[in-house]
Amino acid sequence: MRTDQIFTRLERVFARLDREPERPAHLQVPQMSRHRVVLFGATLVFYLAIVIGVLTTSWLVRLDWQLMFFRPYEQWPQVHAFLDYLVVLGQRGPTSMMVMAWLGWRCWRQHTLRPLITLGVALLALNVTVGSVKLGLGRLGPHYATQIGSAEMFGGGDIFPSGHTANAVVTWGILAYLASTGVTRRVLSTASAIVALSVGATTVYLGTHWVSDVLLGWAAGLLVLLALPWFEPFIARTEAFIMEQRVAWRLRRRSGEGAAALPVAPLTAQAKVFVQRAAEALPVAEEPAAVPAGAGHATTARTAAPHVSARPHVIRSERTPVTPAGSRRPPHTDRDRTGRNPAARPVAGG
Repeated sequence: MRTDQIFTRLERVFARLDREPERPAHLQVPQMSRHRVVLFGATLVFYLAIVIGVLTTSWLVRLDWQLMFFRPYEQWPQVHAFLDYLVVLGQRGPTSMMVMAWLGWRCWRQHTLRPLITLGVALLALNVTVGSVKLGLGRLGPHYATQIGSAEMFGGGDIFPSGHTANAVVTWGILAYLASTGVTRRVLSTASAIVALSVGATTVYLGTHWVSDVLLGWAAGLLVLLALPWFEPFIARTEAFIMEQRVAWRLRRRSGEGAAALPVAPLTAQAKVFVQRAAEALPVAEEPAAVPAGAGHATTARTAAPHVSARPHVIRSERTPVTPAGSRRPPHTDRDRTGRNPAARPVAGG
């Protein structure tokens, strides 16, 4: 696909957004209310309590080992194939593509870029917060544990908190966050909570995560969702910046097309011949002769360049030159005007 075709399709998408520059009244941006602040604080306390419980090798670590020895994947092997597909709902790549397609359609319908920008901000915050804690604590998974009863911290692992669980909370919870009505928000909140709980429990069943990993993943994802209203001013500025850059790009493109639409017309073949002959006919300027003193004003010859019109002229070199009336031959001395030769006259005698 050529570049101009890509620009044309992008122009059609943005033209859809231009049809309604103002956000519809029913689209309410969530605010950081007191209830949300209290819930954010409680979730943060729960998050820190799990981290401290694992670092101190408390009863939470003993619970992790008990479930690991129980081996749920051996207790219910008949659901193993189904859960292998269910856990995909927590992988960042496939879920992001599915949710992005849905939010792209929402952008088209609501004439705003806010849904996609909000998803990008949420995923960025999730990767930064969860990724930094994973690498900082370095906990090993159940399949790589080296010492029974140990928390397996700072061993170079990257499973604490659970990325699958946190991603399921954020990716599917963003649909409820962007819901336009209260009923839709409650329905999507319930559905996203069921999906997130199922993905977290599936990772414990497969033995890829400890129970404490899943609990911390739920808390990490919920913290990102609860903190999204703080990012709303940044989301609005980003949307305005994108639209301003789009308008500036469109103006530059139109100005470039206007300049390219006025090419300089090349000279025709006859005009080229005329210009060449006119250049060859120019006299060569000579040095002015010395003027004696007292000779008055000296008149110097000036060589004036001919005026060459931009319009093509008709070459008339093929015309037969017109001869003026009369003969240009000089008169003979031995012939009079009567046409008689004086030397042929007889000599009179006498």
